[in-house]
Amino acid sequence: MAKKTVADIDVSGKTVLVRVDFNVPQDDTGAITDDRRIRMAVPTISKILEGGGRVVLMSHLGRPGGKGFEEAFSLAPVAHKLAELLGRPVTLAGDTGGSDSQAKAAALGEGGVLLLENVRFNKGEKKGDDADYIAGVAGLADIYVNDAFGTCHRTEASMYGIPKAMKEAGKPAVVGFLVEKEIRYLADAIASPQRPFVAIIGGKKVSDKIQVINNLLSVCDSVLIGGAMAYTFSLAKGGKTGKSLVEADKVELAKELLAKGGEKLVLPTDTHCADDFSSDAAKQVVAAGEIPDDFEGLDIGPETAARYGEIIRAAKTIVWNGPMGVFEMPPFDAGTKAVADAVADATADGAVTIIGGGDSAAAVEQLGYSEKVSHVSTGGGASLEMLEGKAFDSVDLLDDA
Repeated sequence: MAKKTVADIDVSGKTVLVRVDFNVPQDDTGAITDDRRIRMAVPTISKILEGGGRVVLMSHLGRPGGKGFEEAFSLAPVAHKLAELLGRPVTLAGDTGGSDSQAKAAALGEGGVLLLENVRFNKGEKKGDDADYIAGVAGLADIYVNDAFGTCHRTEASMYGIPKAMKEAGKPAVVGFLVEKEIRYLADAIASPQRPFVAIIGGKKVSDKIQVINNLLSVCDSVLIGGAMAYTFSLAKGGKTGKSLVEADKVELAKELLAKGGEKLVLPTDTHCADDFSSDAAKQVVAAGEIPDDFEGLDIGPETAARYGEIIRAAKTIVWNGPMGVFEMPPFDAGTKAVADAVADATADGAVTIIGGGDSAAAVEQLGYSEKVSHVSTGGGASLEMLEGKAFDSVDLLDDA
């Protein structure tokens, strides 16, 4: 999957259209509560500006219905934050590829930065093949850069139709530094891992990660299971799960995965459970599969955390997707923290450690471990699909290195 990057092309005097992922969380006032995705795009933007180029950025934010402008989903707060991070003005266009975008893109001087309004305000974005919309955006620039890993698994217009049209017009289409880094870590981890190769899979549902577990069982030395999905596996083994979140209709699937995984598939041996979903509920640690009827499992137990820690610290490649328990609510963050601790220790000992976006990325950020691992992915769904071994059309169409 070797692709040309923004470092491989001459941007001097050129207008460069960059698809970024500025889908950032905001509070009720519209203030950005986590600017990490914006910060991660700065190296690519800076490289273009330093090379004498002009930058036109496009992104989605939330899920507006493609019916035009909606104040709650405007990228105006993002433009303000980006200007702070870059230390230069960022102009916001009122549309995506329309007359305002065209006028403001044409007026950009060297070092100028323009952010188009939310691409999902236009129904042509999700549709993916609206010729007028694609032509309007593709005509804004001389070069296309994909630096939006979080949406690489999608074929919406800004990810596929627009770069395809630009390539057909003879314009370069390359990856940015963030996408290049994501592909390097995630694809290489699967293709040629240093061993032992350990995957840690958590979260709520087995059904969400069937293909990931299947694929990882074929390439990993150990797959450690945590989170609520562990209770579905426990049920498949005839255990008692009390009020725990389980997928009763996926028990047969869990049995198949247990049979396929054998000793590679490692399940919790104890569970931290409570009689209510709250930090001040009555709590107890029980053996896995022995949760009382009026209790629910909320975290892996200390025995499991210690055992997982030993396996993780001995690993040379680690991929982690999904927390071990309710990490947002102490004391049920203990299992996730213990795993994060072990991953950090493995990193310090030379292991390649990859956090696969989504809740696991949020967990390591919240617990203060994001700087103690090799890579924290910006894409939940995209990183999952890459761990499944899927190819991305939005990346495949870009220029080969």
